[in-house]
Amino acid sequence: MAGLAFILFHLQGNTNDINIYGRSVVEWMLSRWRDPAAFGGLDYSHGFLIPIVSIGVLWWKRKEIAEMPKAVSRIGLAVVVIALMLHWMGVKSQQPRVSLFSLLMLFWGVPFYFYGWELAKLLMFPCAYLIFCIPLNFLDSLTFPLRIFSTIVSASVLNGLGIEAARSGSAIYSTAAGGFNFDVADPCSGIRSLLAMTALTAVYAYATQKTVIKKWVLFLSSIPLAIIGNIARIVTIALVAEAFGQKVATGLYHDYSGYIFFPVAIGLMVGIGSLLNVNYRQAWNQWKQNLLSPTSSLSA
Repeated sequence: MAGLAFILFHLQGNTNDINIYGRSVVEWMLSRWRDPAAFGGLDYSHGFLIPIVSIGVLWWKRKEIAEMPKAVSRIGLAVVVIALMLHWMGVKSQQPRVSLFSLLMLFWGVPFYFYGWELAKLLMFPCAYLIFCIPLNFLDSLTFPLRIFSTIVSASVLNGLGIEAARSGSAIYSTAAGGFNFDVADPCSGIRSLLAMTALTAVYAYATQKTVIKKWVLFLSSIPLAIIGNIARIVTIALVAEAFGQKVATGLYHDYSGYIFFPVAIGLMVGIGSLLNVNYRQAWNQWKQNLLSPTSSLSA
């Protein structure tokens, strides 16, 4: 089976720009990870870490996997057949992303077929998490809307802090004479941080939340959290420009301003995760009990 997968996806997996990337759909994906500029798109260098996380989850769940009841599933066989059909469609239509999705389906479908649904449920997250490896072009179209939204909110925050700022397109400038003036370019739109944040929040939600609903709530919160983190970064650049000059803000501070994003976004992520884990009914009953209980008298 491993040999068949090697033939299908490495020797006959890619029909798009064969002269550049060869026949391997995996090599096509690795090329995108290594050199995003060649594609004119997003930075997917985090893709190298995603399989490590998935393998780590499997190692974490290794005892449950070993103890799981196992039985052959015909539904799993159907998943395998659908995955192979998707790969055929991807090759014929020169769409390597379709073939990569089919590869992920095989990673899940083959154990599903041989060992049954109980094991398939356990493998669902580590297999689905590999989706973050696949370069998705439609995300490129979100760059400009994110730039505009972040610029609008950042300018409003600066005005709220008492720093008069105006916006023109994706540019923010101070209305005071000799003030700052900078543009929120495509790399500063926050889309790269959004990809990294969703990948991080997915594994954090899986590890810390007990119910599926809470896991999804925390995962979906990664989108606004990433936007908030990027807005905080843009606002601090403007604050540094106001205090120390634009050269400092757009130079050294800009290069290291990413360290502002992750503390803000990750701090909010941990906070939301903690709030989701609170048993509010128990907390409410405890509060009522403390409120109604007689207080002890103080001795003179």
